[in-house]
Amino acid sequence: MRRLVISGVAAITLLTFSAPALSAGSDTYKQLDLFGDIFERIRSDYVETVDDAKLIEAAINGMLTSLDPHSSYLNPKNYRDMQVTTRGTFGGLGIEVTMENGLVKVVAPIDDTPAYDAGIKSGDLITAIDGEPVMGLTLSEAVEKMRGPVDTTIDLTLSRKGEKKPLDVTIKRAVIKVRSARGRAEGKVGYVRISSFSEQTTNGLKKAVEKAKKDIGDEFAGLVLDLRSNPGGLLDQAIQVSDAFLERGEIVSTRGKTTGDSQRFNARPGDIIDGLPLVVLINGGSASASEIVAGALQDHRRALVLGTKSFGKGSVQTIIPLGGRGALRLTTQRYYTPSGRSIQAKGITPDIIVTPAQIESEEEAKVRSESDLRNHLGAGRQSGGEENKVDDGRSDAARKDYQLSRALDLIRGISLMSARAEN
Repeated sequence: MRRLVISGVAAITLLTFSAPALSAGSDTYKQLDLFGDIFERIRSDYVETVDDAKLIEAAINGMLTSLDPHSSYLNPKNYRDMQVTTRGTFGGLGIEVTMENGLVKVVAPIDDTPAYDAGIKSGDLITAIDGEPVMGLTLSEAVEKMRGPVDTTIDLTLSRKGEKKPLDVTIKRAVIKVRSARGRAEGKVGYVRISSFSEQTTNGLKKAVEKAKKDIGDEFAGLVLDLRSNPGGLLDQAIQVSDAFLERGEIVSTRGKTTGDSQRFNARPGDIIDGLPLVVLINGGSASASEIVAGALQDHRRALVLGTKSFGKGSVQTIIPLGGRGALRLTTQRYYTPSGRSIQAKGITPDIIVTPAQIESEEEAKVRSESDLRNHLGAGRQSGGEENKVDDGRSDAARKDYQLSRALDLIRGISLMSARAEN
């Protein structure tokens, strides 16, 4: 890997490269001399005194953000914050963000966080933070402004698709404790929601599945894995979650600039739901690790993917520690699904496209039926009691969630067809 070593502030143009070596008259050296000249001119002639460290950090970030929205420099404080985040507990608002056209774009809010409770949605563009325009800030600078002491408030101005006017939202910062996997029984079907991929995710998934199987018993018909608005996280957790449902085969491959940078990750035997039907829910806020899981299970035909097209973040960021001076977050590879599909800027297209919708009860929709007609014929004698009501055991939350309801119906339909085929 090429390394750039800067020896001191005053000797800013003194650089060494491990590979490949640069010739004394190379254009690269001339450009670095230009950088050194500009740096010294700013220090000597700029109207105000500037902090050398901040100036260099800004130059580094400018170089990295010109590559792609995800490469950046993490100063020591931001590096420590990132390490805490991946462990599942951190302070802030509870949103995963990226940059788009100079604005901060919300990839997804994290469940049960201040941002989620305030109604922040996937796709929202943050145009101002505490009244200060975001345009012109780097992603790291914008994120730093959104951080702050717990219980303090922040004002965000949002641009949302379909809204003619900007939205102003006030959010109180909090300690974010991410319970990355949680589950419940929905009648005879298990339901597990994964909100992000942290160090706790795989263990949380297995515990949630075991609890659902125990609650349902022998009638356990299958599982809905909800990855909607899941912004991603740790690659190893995405691989382990996919592996939990696959018996064999490739899960994901990563490919870099050279052949030696490529990696392939394969499944090991063992399926935590023993081959029962599996439906994966995704939407536009499902990114990165979520797309790896959905793509792997879709390509192996282990699951039906339902919902709307995912975000399309299919690049790998490697965190390179810089010996006490923070770390470099650098895009080094792209993700590919088992069939060779690139996720980057394309996303995962569901097998069954289902857009969100508001489910109305029959009373709310005022549906007319036979019993509403004047002089309708009675039902006659019934052996099963006064009414033939069907209770499928799904929760009120599931009844109000159109995509989840369709996923549950799909599992039940597959299970019913399988049972009839066996008979």
